[in-house]
Amino acid sequence: MDFSKPGTQTVLRVLGIGLTSVFWATTYVQNGSFPFQLLWMILFSVQLLLLVRFVDGKREEKKDYEEPVQEPLQAVPDAGNSERAEETPKPERDKAREEEFLFLKNIVQHAGTGLMAFKANGDIKIINRAAKKLLKVDELSNVNQLSTSIPLLLESMKRLKTGGRDLVRADIDGNIQQLAVYAIQLNLHNEEVKLISLQNIQSELEEKEMEAWQNLVRVLTHEIMNSVTPISSLANTVSEDLADRIKKPESLSPEDIEDYLLSIGTIRKRSEGLIRFVKDFRNLTQVPNPELHRVHVESLLKDVIILHKKEWENNGVKVDMMVEREGMHILMDKGLIEQVLINLIKNAFHALEETEVGEITLRAGYDKDKHPYISVKDNGSGIDDEAMEKIFIPFYTTRKTGSGIGLSLSRQIMRKHRGTLNVRTWNEGGTEFILRF
Repeated sequence: MDFSKPGTQTVLRVLGIGLTSVFWATTYVQNGSFPFQLLWMILFSVQLLLLVRFVDGKREEKKDYEEPVQEPLQAVPDAGNSERAEETPKPERDKAREEEFLFLKNIVQHAGTGLMAFKANGDIKIINRAAKKLLKVDELSNVNQLSTSIPLLLESMKRLKTGGRDLVRADIDGNIQQLAVYAIQLNLHNEEVKLISLQNIQSELEEKEMEAWQNLVRVLTHEIMNSVTPISSLANTVSEDLADRIKKPESLSPEDIEDYLLSIGTIRKRSEGLIRFVKDFRNLTQVPNPELHRVHVESLLKDVIILHKKEWENNGVKVDMMVEREGMHILMDKGLIEQVLINLIKNAFHALEETEVGEITLRAGYDKDKHPYISVKDNGSGIDDEAMEKIFIPFYTTRKTGSGIGLSLSRQIMRKHRGTLNVRTWNEGGTEFILRF
């Protein structure tokens, strides 16, 4: 194939635009974040602009060919005359260009994505079959004709600028559709033209909605079980111990009573935090906004350790706590940060399943920029490179019984605190999660 031929170049450019639009549509539902979609919009715009410039360049070449020769033929060297004699005759050139134009037009008409280009006054220059089918119209000469049938879509198309996107809910002939709208502004022959792509993503959204509800049940189960299990374990330990001591009340020392009170207080505080967490998630739409207070870090870490103490002791896991500065306080929502620490400790505990002598270290201090941090470190097998790239993606998990939401939720909570949650791992083993405030 001769890639230098105009027809071949046109085909390749149009196919590139088509593939870009297909991948763009596919990834909208999978990753609807604005930066990610903006990259597709920029790529689509650049490809379309290059195609327009290519076509315009060929038109200019056509005009040059049509200009009369100013110099007499005898004034041109013999070699030049030989080359001109070999040039394609004008009728054949015109026929080739017409074929290219028709080919490009057919590609646009048969594209699966709805495409529409209109001028500033609303007059439509291009509208393909997919767009007509989507809008349930046979003919459309001006976008303002949509003002009565789909006013929200018309408003969106006029408002969007280059790189803009919108999701419009439209009732078209009694069918509710979710239209993904993308816009590009172009200047064609000194005239402003806006190109709009339209896609109905209703079915994709319904599938994702069902998947989200299923995952949501897993999320709540995961979070509730993470908190209820240590509470139940601690309550059971206190209950059994008290049952034995009641038989011999004289054996109760002031230190024993203080331990019981501390355990009961821990159960109460964590239960209250769990109830608040569930209430805040009742609307199931977003992470609750933190209520910030100055929290004594050492007390926070001690409460978390007490929650898991029985489980660690039964499995021979050694736990250390290190607070660099005595009396250290951090501005945080204690209940939410406890939830983060519980998630991280659970992960650390599972990472130690194949470790002979498991160790978990809770550390708090200040980094080199004087920002407070809390870290959870284990001496497990570490995290492989593939998992490292995905561990914060919602619902990704390497455990059969995991929901894949704990780390994603924890990072969201830290973002609400205007902080970060990062991880580092070592080839020789060990992983550390760091909360920076």
